[in-house]
Amino acid sequence: MFTKRWFLILPLLFVTFQVNAQSFKEGVEYIKLDAPVKTSHPDKVVVTEVFWYGCPHCFRFEPYIEEWKARMPEGVVFESVPSVLNPSWMEHARAFFALEAMGEIEKVHKPLFNALHLKNQRLNSLDTLAAFVGSLGVDEQAFRDHFHSFPVDTQVRKVKQQERKYGHRGVPAVIINGKYRTSGSQAGSNARIIEVIDYLVSRELAAKQ
Repeated sequence: MFTKRWFLILPLLFVTFQVNAQSFKEGVEYIKLDAPVKTSHPDKVVVTEVFWYGCPHCFRFEPYIEEWKARMPEGVVFESVPSVLNPSWMEHARAFFALEAMGEIEKVHKPLFNALHLKNQRLNSLDTLAAFVGSLGVDEQAFRDHFHSFPVDTQVRKVKQQERKYGHRGVPAVIINGKYRTSGSQAGSNARIIEVIDYLVSRELAAKQ
């Protein structure tokens, strides 16, 4: 029976449809890369966050991307990539890759962000970073050994090449499946970045079916 209750429900259904049907425009909320960049998992949809530990915008974006990672759909892979756009960011990039090689990145990632942005600690050299990771129970000497190792050098060179192809000028930047790029300045806010990611991921997943 079509009752008064339906008059209350229908507007809500309409609003829900409008939100779900929302789309974003290429060149506005996101851009298509000039050429696709090869991803680490060609059989998956890869979402790549390019960041710098010292970036306050990246720090504020972190809770949003963490929440998204907890609910990302099947068939999607997330990866963090430390930027080397600025030479002064290199120490943090090397720290990330050293910790990743040691299997310790999860232990240090959030505490390092917090130390820099909540505690105003100056952690921008091998010595200060080694002492910091050591305070978290990470093998300090192993960290030092990895910091300037050949594998870390290789990762840094790889990131430099990737960033040239991504074409971004700041961080955080998010690359969706090596094809699209979005950021806060494009999407308008951290929450909108997540919406753009969802939109492009759904498109890429549909294309693989």
